[in-house]
Amino acid sequence: MTDRAPATLHSSTPPPGERGGIALVLGSAIVWSFGGAIARYLDIADNWTVVFWRCLFAGVFLIGFMLLRDGPRRTVRLFRGMGWPGLTVGIGFAIASTCFIIAINHTTVANVVLLQAGVPLFAALIAWIFFREPVSTFTWATIGLVIFGVAIMVSGSLGGTISPLGDALALMIAVVFAITTVITRRYTHVRMTPAACFGALIAAAVAASQSSGLAVTLPELGLLFIFGAVNLGLGMALFVTGARLLPAALAALLGTAETMLGPVWVALLHGEVPQARTVIGGVFILVALMGYLMAEMHRQSRPMQKILPPVI
Repeated sequence: MTDRAPATLHSSTPPPGERGGIALVLGSAIVWSFGGAIARYLDIADNWTVVFWRCLFAGVFLIGFMLLRDGPRRTVRLFRGMGWPGLTVGIGFAIASTCFIIAINHTTVANVVLLQAGVPLFAALIAWIFFREPVSTFTWATIGLVIFGVAIMVSGSLGGTISPLGDALALMIAVVFAITTVITRRYTHVRMTPAACFGALIAAAVAASQSSGLAVTLPELGLLFIFGAVNLGLGMALFVTGARLLPAALAALLGTAETMLGPVWVALLHGEVPQARTVIGGVFILVALMGYLMAEMHRQSRPMQKILPPVI
């Protein structure tokens, strides 16, 4: 019986699951980035009416998505099996989607965007404190660069009318979204699409009880359908599917692409040319994100050694 040196197996292919997760989370950021441009077309005085129709359409879209993907019986099982992680994520989505519509009517959009830029940092801190999920020095540095880029983007418009309530709601969005990101990553065995649907329907029910009237015109209903089913519903489906495949900090970090792309769509669709600081900050964020992704791809492409048992 002779022992041989441990054999090694080299692999230069990045994990397909992680590559798919990056694509899905980036896709959700792109879809969500159209939210501000769509909202500019709406002229509805009651915020709760907007929340109701947007979240109702998002919930219906997600139900249809699950029925097509999983079938009726499996869809019911997914709702029953989401447990407390799914309930927590659903409530988080309900809070975030409601607070967003209200916050932008109580403070500047710039303040909302700046506070939401803290999501990657909050997610990394929560994952590290509660789950001891490691966060590399390079990730921390990139998070700092992204937040700095957003600060440049909005620094030219921080002198607007500011409401403590609006800022508090914006900060709540960031913290809640960070929590949902971490939970989605930690409980990868739980499908979070029903949780997102649950959250959207909760928000719609709360908004219906608070709205002064749900009647809207047919053109407004069409815009609200896009705002809810496509912008919110499809964005949720992409995010909850992709975030479970990525570290919490990376998923939240990729989501900040929404901040960079939002002003671009507003400029193209509404002719509102962003300030020079907005452009500079957006480029700063793009460089930071692309640098991070290139570094991750390089790290994953390096030969990985897997120890095989000695042949006896």
